[in-house]
Amino acid sequence: MTAPAPAALAAELKAQAYGTGFDLAGIAALGPAETAGALDAWLAAGYHGEMEYMQRHANLRRDSTRPLPGMRWALVVGLNYGGTQPAGRVARYARGDDYHRVMWDRLDALGGWLTARTGGSSRAFVDSGPVLERDLARRAGLGWVGKNTMLINPRLGSHFFIGALFTDAALVGDAPFATDHCGRCTRCLAACPTQAFVAPRVLDARQCISYLTIELRGDIPEALRRAVGDHLYGCDDCQDACPWNGKFARDVALPAMAPHRTEAWPEPRDWLALDDDAYRARFRGTAMTRPKRAGLVRNAAVAIGNRADPADAPALRAALETETDAMARAHLTWALARCTA
Repeated sequence: MTAPAPAALAAELKAQAYGTGFDLAGIAALGPAETAGALDAWLAAGYHGEMEYMQRHANLRRDSTRPLPGMRWALVVGLNYGGTQPAGRVARYARGDDYHRVMWDRLDALGGWLTARTGGSSRAFVDSGPVLERDLARRAGLGWVGKNTMLINPRLGSHFFIGALFTDAALVGDAPFATDHCGRCTRCLAACPTQAFVAPRVLDARQCISYLTIELRGDIPEALRRAVGDHLYGCDDCQDACPWNGKFARDVALPAMAPHRTEAWPEPRDWLALDDDAYRARFRGTAMTRPKRAGLVRNAAVAIGNRADPADAPALRAALETETDAMARAHLTWALARCTA
């Protein structure tokens, strides 16, 4: 098999990526991460909280040639998930189908096309391996890292997923995104309800609502519960404050990314009554299974406790009668005290 010239193959691969539904595509050479030092400082400060996998695989993250020896280049893609959707209790990215599966299917198809074209091998990563996706995306020319730590594209904003297809095929890289367009703006930092940003581009995940409602497996600290407000799953506040999103956010194009599985404003009381079967039926095929059922009950209890409405007390008492998870029970008890004070 005669392989195409690297520049021609790179252009073909990006065209295929756009054709399969991705909104952004660029090529980056694998190698040492420019943000490796920032990663080390972030981990040393303990800002990763309970996300021990960040520490465990830090050595692989520092150099993108390490996870899969022999791979040389990455096609880095972005998939818009709809920054024009209204704000709500559930973060925009989680309202449609599970983005991992949506992107894997498309990246795997691109990998198959690439193998047929070159005879080489490839591997897809979608928030699923020891890869610093934003570092690679900036290197592929897709945008710059904003002060809220999100990758921002000047034509799309920041409401998009990042994925990568590693390959051993010979390609030509795109020019890295070399400029920072945040200027002196700090709206995203000021908008954070829990003040989770230690400094521009430095997030203490332990304070972040997305971490507290998704990644954290234990109790949400009482000192932070009031600031969580009525967020049930994730938080878009720092993105909502960004002028780039206000101007350039787009509607979703892929039906799978449309909010057809869960609404923006679910009623927290509905989550209190979920047993295991109802939980699986409601959230199967979405990204909202990560905190497990008890985590979602915990989140709902905090949201109910924060509105402190006596009308919620019967639902809380009913949930306490059947709830067996100790963490969920503790949050239900806290919410009931708030509603009956």
